[in-house]
Amino acid sequence: MSDPWSRREFVKTAAALGAASAFVSPSLARSRGSDALRVGVIGCGGRGTGAAIQAMHADPGSVLWAMGDLFPEAIEPCLDYVRSDLEELDAERGTANIGRKIQVPSERRFSGFGAFERVIGSGVDVVLLTTPPAFRPEHLAAAVAVGKHVFCEKPVAVDAPGVRSVHDSARRAREQRLSLMSGFCWRYQDQVCETFEQLHAGAIGDIRAVQSTYNTTGWVPAKPRRPEWSDTEFQARNWQYFHTLSGDHVVEQAVHAIDWIAWAFGDAPPERCFAVGGRQTRPDTPETGNVYDHFSITYEYPGGARASHTCRHWPNTPSDNSMHVLGARGTCTMKPWTNEHVISGEADWRGSAPGNDMYQREHDVLFEAIRSGRPVNDGVPMSHSTLLAIMGRMAAYTGGVITWDQAMASEENLNPAPWSMGDRPTPAIAVPGKMRFS
Repeated sequence: MSDPWSRREFVKTAAALGAASAFVSPSLARSRGSDALRVGVIGCGGRGTGAAIQAMHADPGSVLWAMGDLFPEAIEPCLDYVRSDLEELDAERGTANIGRKIQVPSERRFSGFGAFERVIGSGVDVVLLTTPPAFRPEHLAAAVAVGKHVFCEKPVAVDAPGVRSVHDSARRAREQRLSLMSGFCWRYQDQVCETFEQLHAGAIGDIRAVQSTYNTTGWVPAKPRRPEWSDTEFQARNWQYFHTLSGDHVVEQAVHAIDWIAWAFGDAPPERCFAVGGRQTRPDTPETGNVYDHFSITYEYPGGARASHTCRHWPNTPSDNSMHVLGARGTCTMKPWTNEHVISGEADWRGSAPGNDMYQREHDVLFEAIRSGRPVNDGVPMSHSTLLAIMGRMAAYTGGVITWDQAMASEENLNPAPWSMGDRPTPAIAVPGKMRFS
């Protein structure tokens, strides 16, 4: 087992990562537009397609160089979307960059479980990790080991061993002066950043309680099994519905709102959490796997502060993605889906920052960091927020109270066997009181 991080070590590492990002390394600086930054995308679904487009927009010298996906048929549609977007941009600007920006011949289009190694080894400078979450720790470690800058989509893992691996990769990236950008995109949304600046400046005093929600009607439709699919392929094509691949929806999707909790408390870890969850509306079919359709989690912080999070996938019910904060001298309400950012207290405040494309901003920051030689490293907060969500899932699945130290040290490895197409056990639906923490 990797040595788990203590609370003190976690805070110390966070400070070190922040300090390292301010140091200029001339050897890594790349003049903007003076040479190509070759980009490889690993995971060519919707998020990979979006990330590839954003990477092409982020820098004049960015070049789509290599692509990889578990399933070969995913690559061409992804490439078509990127090509179409760049064609529109060329038409709008009167330029002719598409031939230079897309350089992905057939020999640099890879598929299968080993595709990530071939993309990383194809001569790329920047890697976009947009596969299902279960694969990210291995892919990130491989990219950092050979000196690649990385965009790593959230969440960064599905279990504690994966989080520890990512934390170690972030440390190695810092040591090598590599940039590591996370997919926790709200931290790059101007209106949300403006609100958190107010909170951290003491606008409502010490934070006593936080409530966040991520309530939706569900995910993409599940895919019924085809006769030719193996167990592994069936689960991989429905990865959202198997906690071994997605982490469950509290980890894969609602982690954005859990990240707000982490951010509000300055990324300081809680002491413990307890939770409930289950399946009330999700149909019990093979393709809907074993994930819950609702969670409610309470995190306890030092000094008596508490945070609660609720998320659900219930059809025909209202959606809500919001945060409410109670401080010693006021309250804050943040509803970014409806552009509401308000503080009530000794000095009332309403957000005024214009909106921005937070997905594009992430890539703009990443590529500017590479060009300037001032690395950005989101390793600590992205590991922290992922573990907060995993910790909540552990508490709901087991019915127990889980401490931060227990979560960090957990040996539960959801995917211990090497990846291959073939037989793969179907994970059971967790029953609190029967499932044990490990």
